[in-house]
Amino acid sequence: MAEILPIKGWRYHSRFKKNLDELTSPLFDVVSEKQRIALYENPYNSIHISVPFGDNPEIRGREVLEKWKSEKVIVQDQIPGIYVYYQYFRLPGQEHESCRKGFIAQIKAYDWDEEMVLRHENTIVKAVTDRTDILRSTEFQPSPTHGLYEDSDHQLDSYMDAAIEDPIYDLEDYQGVREVMGLIQDAGIIREFLQVIQDKVIILADGHHRYQSAIDYRKEKTVANPNHTGDEAYNYHMMYFTNALSLDLKILPTHRLFFDLELNEEEIIHKAQEYFIIKNLNDVEEIGELILQKKWAFGLVFKDNAYKIRLIPEKIEEFGPDIPEVVKEVDLMVLHYFFIEKVLGISYKDQRLSDNIAYERNLNRCFAKVNSGTASCAVITKDVPMSQVLGVCKSGYTMPQKSTYFYPKALSGLLFGSIHQEEFQFPYQVFK
Repeated sequence: MAEILPIKGWRYHSRFKKNLDELTSPLFDVVSEKQRIALYENPYNSIHISVPFGDNPEIRGREVLEKWKSEKVIVQDQIPGIYVYYQYFRLPGQEHESCRKGFIAQIKAYDWDEEMVLRHENTIVKAVTDRTDILRSTEFQPSPTHGLYEDSDHQLDSYMDAAIEDPIYDLEDYQGVREVMGLIQDAGIIREFLQVIQDKVIILADGHHRYQSAIDYRKEKTVANPNHTGDEAYNYHMMYFTNALSLDLKILPTHRLFFDLELNEEEIIHKAQEYFIIKNLNDVEEIGELILQKKWAFGLVFKDNAYKIRLIPEKIEEFGPDIPEVVKEVDLMVLHYFFIEKVLGISYKDQRLSDNIAYERNLNRCFAKVNSGTASCAVITKDVPMSQVLGVCKSGYTMPQKSTYFYPKALSGLLFGSIHQEEFQFPYQVFK
């Protein structure tokens, strides 16, 4: 079903290997303004390609890329390969180290209606346009999107484990995560990867805007090419693949902050009583434990008070009969429909672009912004189970923005992909 190919990766020249940790960067949609300023100071940091600085980022990105290629700051592997990518990490309170196993290859940029790649959230037009402009200008991909496949037999693990024993990179990143990359160039083994994935549907975990830009660019180039075959470089997109059935695939919660609300605390609590069971908490620190195992439960934090709110079970029927049960089960769907729309009055369709809503992963920063009066209030959430992510994707529905935070994030700068035809070309039929 899903066609993938090995990739002729671009990488930093070997002379930079000892300082590679200084050249990698967070993905463009998670890098903070403070991080950007620090990273831009290094003239060879990958952020100059992933998030080019200036008013014309697509032009700046192309200029930097051409300079790096000519000066051999980055060089291309001439033999395609599967780039095995392992990330070793510990979450707070976790005794044993986790290892998220995966690999990087290129996949056809399937449109959503082909149902080869499924999404779990929608995109913002301007953000996609910005990424498409840069892709059109550079024909270069500075970081992979993240796709999930389901394989209960873990058929590829033995090949990946063997490759990671002789890594091409082994470093610690900005998250404190150990990043290890190996390379497979054996045609027979690569063929195994292609065969396993061709029977799978891919769930897009991270990088919806970058993937949409790849779709848009493929369509644009297809229309402009009267001899289009489907095998051209512009048809492909660099992706990091992990097994959705792995125990080390972690999703962290993203909390909601609200600003400049028209309602005060008393009015919000009064309106919320129509939909939620509300319990006043003596200590804000109780929130995590109280909502952890409770369905449709959230923490609601104001400057002087904190509450546990839980949807009145009978209210779930107000979603309507057309909504699949798997969608109704998702806490964040309940939060965005019943609390943000019904209580706060911000319609579901307006929430993605609303200036009244912000998203924060760090619990302490949530509390600090509310306590300082910067934010009107915060809603504390819990992680979305992988089974629900898969279920929503397969139902054809999408979840609210920032529903999932797959941890750790893939790095930008370990590996670059090119969809420039001359750099892409290879007799890929030897792998089929």
